[in-house]
Amino acid sequence: MVAITLPDGSRRHYPGPVSGLDIARDIGPGLAKAALACTVDDEMWDLTRPIEHDATVALITAKDEAGLELIRHDAAHVMAEAVQELYPGTQVTIGPAIENGFYYDFARNEPFTPDDLERIEARMREIVDRDEAITREVWDRDAAIAHFKGLGEQYKAEIIADLPAGEPITVYRQGDWKDLCRGPHLPSTGRLGKAFKLTKLAGAYWRGDARNAQLQRIYGTAWATDKQLKDYLHMLEEAEKRDHRRLGREMGLFHLQEEAQGAVFWHPKGWTLYRTLQSYMRRRLEAAEYVEVNTPSVVDRSLWERSGHWAKFRENMFTTSTDDDRMLALKPMNCPGHVQIFRQGIKSYRDLPLRMAEFGSCHRNEAHGALHGLMRVRAFVQDDAHIFCTEDQIVSETRAFCDLLKSVYQDLGFESVAVKFSDRPEVRAGADATWDKAEAALKEATEAAGLDWTLNPGEGAFYGPKLEFVLRDAIGRDWQCGTLQVDFVLPERLDAEYVGEDGEKHRPVMLHRAILGTFERFLGILIENTAGRFPLWLAPLQVVVATITSDADAYASAVVTALRRAGLKAEMDTRNEKINYKVREHSAAKVPVIAVVGKREAEDHTVALRRLGGARQEVLALEDTLNTLKEEAMPPDLVRQSAEAGPGGMDRVA
Repeated sequence: MVAITLPDGSRRHYPGPVSGLDIARDIGPGLAKAALACTVDDEMWDLTRPIEHDATVALITAKDEAGLELIRHDAAHVMAEAVQELYPGTQVTIGPAIENGFYYDFARNEPFTPDDLERIEARMREIVDRDEAITREVWDRDAAIAHFKGLGEQYKAEIIADLPAGEPITVYRQGDWKDLCRGPHLPSTGRLGKAFKLTKLAGAYWRGDARNAQLQRIYGTAWATDKQLKDYLHMLEEAEKRDHRRLGREMGLFHLQEEAQGAVFWHPKGWTLYRTLQSYMRRRLEAAEYVEVNTPSVVDRSLWERSGHWAKFRENMFTTSTDDDRMLALKPMNCPGHVQIFRQGIKSYRDLPLRMAEFGSCHRNEAHGALHGLMRVRAFVQDDAHIFCTEDQIVSETRAFCDLLKSVYQDLGFESVAVKFSDRPEVRAGADATWDKAEAALKEATEAAGLDWTLNPGEGAFYGPKLEFVLRDAIGRDWQCGTLQVDFVLPERLDAEYVGEDGEKHRPVMLHRAILGTFERFLGILIENTAGRFPLWLAPLQVVVATITSDADAYASAVVTALRRAGLKAEMDTRNEKINYKVREHSAAKVPVIAVVGKREAEDHTVALRRLGGARQEVLALEDTLNTLKEEAMPPDLVRQSAEAGPGGMDRVA
């Protein structure tokens, strides 16, 4: 007798071994049709694999995250079968499911082409139509090695040989095609459906090692429904249009080049954008009673050893040596430097909380293959801060920080923010008792701040648990930006202390926090979220005054001067080109406002305003134009200050 416990706590009894499919059929035909796999005592199993012992079983469908991952895994296998049918002699290596899709690496002498992807995709659909049964087989290790060597599959034979002794060798048969895999899989290829698409080709080294043979990687995406696939492909199209690297070139914001890999060359407009965002952040920090500091970029390795960063981050640090054989490192983060400032002079409990901020220039030796525009660089500036406080202040400081963070995100156009709670990693500093205290304190603070969160197990910093704040952009992509970490470890390691109300010395708690993360990456996200159409207050060029005829050149110059005196970033276009051409060009450059002036506007002291994306123009007197645009271009934090200041407050704030 086999007793099966279902997720709702109910139990079913069977006279002998039973499969997940049998259980699904027992519950109902709808579930039997929808089920893709099952979990047996929290381990994923094939739906047809016999369960021979009492167990807790849950059925997995395409609506479950695990079900979608299973679909993507099987799509990789169906693709591999299609490739070997179409291109005999091709070796298959490794093909996992990944976020939003899958890939498989192939060893083939001839390169694949985009046309090949269409052929492979068509054959995949044929394999789905064949509805080949997928069955699990356990093989003897030596027999499996011999089998794959006999097929010319040297990579598969090598994988098997490297598996730990005693680990079962499982081979999945898919019709007449076989592949080494741990599983589980769908019951048949027909259950995969046809909501998949092959997306791109890339190169890859065997086992990720550049010393090994180069393989060809085919990427694809797979979903449970055609609508999900369509929505995802639309998102990819939108993402391509919004690519910050392309927009950065078109808008003249920045560029990158080989001679400075992972570092950004900011152009005048891009640096204006950067400084506008930095000025906004500086005002928000000052209003929240942070003090700004600046710490050295190059520090002796001894400090990094004491902090623990040397052991954790050494391979990502840029180092150099002095004439007297001292090893120095470019700082990859600011925290040890802030502790050094805290340690200068005697600190009292009356000095806490001390909120210490720095726009710190940091460097990390990221792998070349990981570099990606502004999103992953080697030289960056963190909007970093550390709050030195007592244990009793953790809750209030966390709540205040979360309020500040949400307000900043809303000002910058992000309304959807998810929170992840990352607890202790496997490799960490500090005793378990210290981690117990830190995790309990952060959970209490998170609940007090009214945040809903999901657990992100094992992803805390090496010195403390953390909250990760994830933004969702305009096309549904998630970006992890802000963080808050509770640290009892670093103040101990670097000997930070304050004098308490009892006259005794105590260790402060250190809250590591960031809102943007880094300016470079956040600006990349912001460019893509807005598709380069920045709100007027943030736009690096706010107004272009474009002339219709040369008769208006002098008036255009006067308008630009007036706009600049009003605090607006304005330029003039008096080229001998038709006005429609000028409007199209500046619209393509994402200029928010184009002020068109001709002979009539010069005589009447008016301008014709055209808004980016709008089909109509609005004719206003110059004075009204200045007042309107000045008000629209005021940063949101100053707008709030103006409202709080009452009538006439805007003039006082400006």
